[in-house]
Amino acid sequence: KTMDKGTSFGAPCVLENELAKMVISAVPSVEMVRFTNSGTEACMGMLRLCRAYTNREKIVKFEGCYHGHADSFLVQAGSGVATLGLPDSPGVPASSTKTTLCATYNDVGSVEELLKEGDVAALILEPVVGNSGFIKPTKEFLQGCRDLCDKYGTLLVFDEVMTGFRVAYGGAQAYFGVTPDVTTMGKVIGGGMPVGAYGGRRDIMDLVAPAGPMYQAGTLSGNPLAMTAGIETLKVLKQPGQHDKLEAASKKLVDGILAHAKANGHAATGGYAGGMFGFFFCEGPVTCFADAAKSDMEKFGRWHKGMLERGIYLAPSAYEAGFMSLAHTDEDIENTLEIAGEVMAMI
Repeated sequence: KTMDKGTSFGAPCVLENELAKMVISAVPSVEMVRFTNSGTEACMGMLRLCRAYTNREKIVKFEGCYHGHADSFLVQAGSGVATLGLPDSPGVPASSTKTTLCATYNDVGSVEELLKEGDVAALILEPVVGNSGFIKPTKEFLQGCRDLCDKYGTLLVFDEVMTGFRVAYGGAQAYFGVTPDVTTMGKVIGGGMPVGAYGGRRDIMDLVAPAGPMYQAGTLSGNPLAMTAGIETLKVLKQPGQHDKLEAASKKLVDGILAHAKANGHAATGGYAGGMFGFFFCEGPVTCFADAAKSDMEKFGRWHKGMLERGIYLAPSAYEAGFMSLAHTDEDIENTLEIAGEVMAMI
């Protein structure tokens, strides 16, 4: 029906308002929202907005966290605390990353060291890391970040491109009970269609054009197809018990994989939050990128190959989190665990 009416008009449509109201109702930090075409685009708009609101240029991200392929975010994961970032990709000029600083995840002290001069526009983090493998924060770490941002006048940003509507209907901020100032979201809110969004407090979002002077726009942003897919997806996810199902399935899968690993003499650790999960071939705990880098990558490669050869396609990198779906059945998980046991005995 939506396709018959038109796939894009280059202008706002009523479906955009409908999905926006659903997002605002669900996500604690969001009072206004702007749709984009991807998570990367959402993070680009968010970054410009934070700098416009604070009149500051520096940003702090965390080692091993990914916020899209904009130049400012492509900083080496190994950058030390309080050192200026170096480009992590050919074609990224050093000038693009000189205002990007890196802190250590789950280490509040490393955050304060970078914020204490009072010149940082935004502290940006994945509230559950999915780009260094699956790394869960402590509640104390998230709350510590919130408190430090309040103390030094820095905006706290949760990049919920992975976690939004996946770990809980209201995202990781609802799951952990810590509210940021600005939130970015990705294709989950469009049912897998090309869509993203950034939103936050009204006084911040009022700066975005045409309401305010900070320019950001996109011809295909908020297009009817993506908005329709998002509306229908959120209707399903809002039904009672959906995220309990996802977390129970994630727990069963991770617990089973770890049990098979240990039964076959492999060091392994892992975790889950809602429909997001992951594990590492190391003793653990894994609390930051440096810990994740100690995982046995060669063994993961052999395990992944063995699983793939038997029909189980997992994320092809130990640095990628996995995602559970409501489409996955208990039979799917049992079958995966049976095969995981076979492969663990072989590698």
